[in-house]
Amino acid sequence: MTKEEITTKVKEMIVKSIGVDPSKVTLEASLSDDLGADSLELVDLTMDFEDELGVSIETSELSEIDTVEDIIELIAKKMEVAA
Repeated sequence: MTKEEITTKVKEMIVKSIGVDPSKVTLEASLSDDLGADSLELVDLTMDFEDELGVSIETSELSEIDTVEDIIELIAKKMEVAA
């Protein structure tokens, strides 16, 4: 899977899970501040990423995630996708 494919998939999953307008899901968008995700939605979203993309995201790593790009970078790193 390429980084572009990961980006597309992550954005689609965020729209579906949080129920936000797709135009608001930009790389710079903060999951909580800009997209309104609460902590429970973030945990659910993380589990969706794990199931759908086959990666394991540790609880400690959640504190490092603020933006959509943070999630994409973390998943790409775990999938060992070149930038």
